[in-house]
Amino acid sequence: MTVKGKKYGQESGRTILDKIVQKKREEIELAKRRTTIEQLQLLEFFNRECFVLRDFILDPKRTGIIAEFKRRSPSKGTINDHSSVQEVTNAYDEAGASALSILTDFNFFGGKDQDLLDARAVNKLPLLRKDFILDEYQITEAKALGADIILLIAAILTPKEVHRLAKYAKNLGMNVLLEVHNKEELDRSLADDLDAVGVNNRNLADFSVSVRHSHDLVDHIPSRFLKISESGISHPETIMELRAAGFDGFLIGENFMKEANPGLSMKAFVSRIHHS
Repeated sequence: MTVKGKKYGQESGRTILDKIVQKKREEIELAKRRTTIEQLQLLEFFNRECFVLRDFILDPKRTGIIAEFKRRSPSKGTINDHSSVQEVTNAYDEAGASALSILTDFNFFGGKDQDLLDARAVNKLPLLRKDFILDEYQITEAKALGADIILLIAAILTPKEVHRLAKYAKNLGMNVLLEVHNKEELDRSLADDLDAVGVNNRNLADFSVSVRHSHDLVDHIPSRFLKISESGISHPETIMELRAAGFDGFLIGENFMKEANPGLSMKAFVSRIHHS
């Protein structure tokens, strides 16, 4: 498969997303040679029953926030290189997070597989493996690392690939979050085996951000899917507006991680939501 950026109308030339996908393919091949699928299936967490994302997102005692742990990004560079995943994710849980997003891409986001294992060991919330999924191997790997949810990014997958990978994940008992940025991606990528549709307010071709994308797409997402708004959410008022528009969940990472104490930042953010 070639990167779909040019085919589906993104800017010409090699984008950061093109480079990420190329590097990810190399990583997958190396990982396959290092550890077989059969070996992954023997790991501790592979046979655990996944938490159901819907139960936690819609739990009235929680916030609907999928709180993210990430160290850096291609657009912002280093965001937080001092906080531990155990400390931060525990604090997110205490602040009312409905799920946790853990970046596992190393080359562009500074993540690692151990972060997911460490988060799983100390949390009883759904865990999203935040990565660039291109192959069934990565889904098996995610399950073995303790993830409950995988992310399928429409910008880098064909419709057939979305269907195939979503079905594979569901057969493992996992939750599937489809990420789209515009209506064209949404229309071509919807599949029966999805649990949630996330609207990424960040354009992965140029990393510009606008929450307007969520408002534009919310009514086009079928009601059978959880509706998640992702990225660019930095004010409690934005959460209230998105919830009123029809969103069930909200993925927030950089807004918390850029602070010295991400968990305390989320706690203050949630307090402001309750008092809005």
